[in-house]
Amino acid sequence: MAPGVLVLLLLLLPGGMASPPTPLPALLERLFHHIDLHQDEFVQTLADWVAIKSDSVQPLPAFRQEILKMMDLAADKLRHLGASVDLVDTGFQQMPDGQSLLLPPIVLAELGRDPQKPTVCFYGHLDVQPAHRDDGWLTDPYTLTEVDGKLYGRGTTDNKGPVLAWLNAISTFRALGQDLPINIKFIIEGMEEAGSVALQELVEKEKQRFFSDVDSIVISDNLWISKRKPALTYGTRGNCYFTVEVKCRDQDFHSGTFGGILNEPMADLVALLGSLMGPSGRILIPGIYDDVAPLTEEERRLYEVIDLDLEEYWNSCQVERFLFDTKEELLMHLWRYPSLSIHGIEGAFDEPGAKTVIPGRVVGKFSIRLVPHMDLSMVEKQVKQHLEGIFSKRNSSNQMMVSMVLGLQPWIADIKDKQYIAAKRAIKTVFGTEPDMIRDGSTIPVARVFQDTVQKSVLMLPLGAVDDGEHCQQEKINRWNYIKGSKLFAAFFLEMAKLHYNNSFPDQI
Repeated sequence: MAPGVLVLLLLLLPGGMASPPTPLPALLERLFHHIDLHQDEFVQTLADWVAIKSDSVQPLPAFRQEILKMMDLAADKLRHLGASVDLVDTGFQQMPDGQSLLLPPIVLAELGRDPQKPTVCFYGHLDVQPAHRDDGWLTDPYTLTEVDGKLYGRGTTDNKGPVLAWLNAISTFRALGQDLPINIKFIIEGMEEAGSVALQELVEKEKQRFFSDVDSIVISDNLWISKRKPALTYGTRGNCYFTVEVKCRDQDFHSGTFGGILNEPMADLVALLGSLMGPSGRILIPGIYDDVAPLTEEERRLYEVIDLDLEEYWNSCQVERFLFDTKEELLMHLWRYPSLSIHGIEGAFDEPGAKTVIPGRVVGKFSIRLVPHMDLSMVEKQVKQHLEGIFSKRNSSNQMMVSMVLGLQPWIADIKDKQYIAAKRAIKTVFGTEPDMIRDGSTIPVARVFQDTVQKSVLMLPLGAVDDGEHCQQEKINRWNYIKGSKLFAAFFLEMAKLHYNNSFPDQI
């Protein structure tokens, strides 16, 4: 057994060595020094991964082959680190046009099976959004390009960079001959950007096997709210997407021939959509706020200390004004209150020029972002009752139909769970500051899948800065974030072990 391993094991045991010959701060210093020395190698590996066009959104065989290549590369990397790896076949995907496309395998891997250690499972994805140079990219999106410490390329922050940062931390322990202080498992997919096809089925199937000994799950697939201050994410909003169809007949009408003698579907639809939300942004559907979790004083204080320059945020958004004037109000309405957005109208004339047509059938599309403790079925009922009431008052001869076509639950974690405490401590060690405790206004379905199906607590530990531009042109991750993130994961491993063994590590690490 290597001396460093023996020291670590002795420290982990209650009543371990009082004056260890290799104090833990020295171990962290060695880990961090190694990461600094090898950061160019880590960046080159990221460049190799970015070069693979693992686009899962465009349903083309060529891109599916790129995803397969990406999953094989990740599996080989994990095997090189000593992990046992299973590439799980997920079959084929039937597309609306009739073609059948091969689904990429999902990687299940594990490092260590010591029953005395905690087991942490890391989730990540290696597929990316579409990217083309002529979309407005200043550089080739699949060629990692460094400018002023910014590493530009598709997938750098979403999600190849964070996945590699986790592997960089493990490889650093390996390079220094140090045993990992925790057992680590991986679930890595290649279809997240296309809806995580086949993931939930696999998670349910593996609940009693792969996930049976997992203590917590870590996701690093989102961003800070600041450019320089790290954050921990403890909640996301859900989403329910609705269509409301108003129909007179299948054909359109000429407005000169029929205008003024019938109930026009577009007029009905505009009235229906207009009834959903007031000018202040408040949703007008009766009862919609009844189940929203009340704001506690403890939660209010979390918003007060978040690092957000409201003027800078306002300028970066390039809008005339927001609906709210304070940082706290703005963040609460982004994260902990529901919102309603109208997305479009199908069947309406939307091309340049003038066309005097009365659409015979139109479909409005809108969604509601849900927050704890709103219930999907109750929201669906409230929306339908509201729109049916508005429509009945119009005495229209048209037909109306409301459908909820998508329903995703919100997710929230307990920030007093061990993994959040460990992550806070690791952030303080690496960045020298307490993290912002934030939520995400969008929906990350995989967090709720893990929480509900596996019944394990979930931690969102982002690495990317607020301006990384995930899904956008010029997506990037800062070298500083990527390297510091590799150190953060190394420190997190140690903090998780420390908490597991009732803080038997030295207080200063």
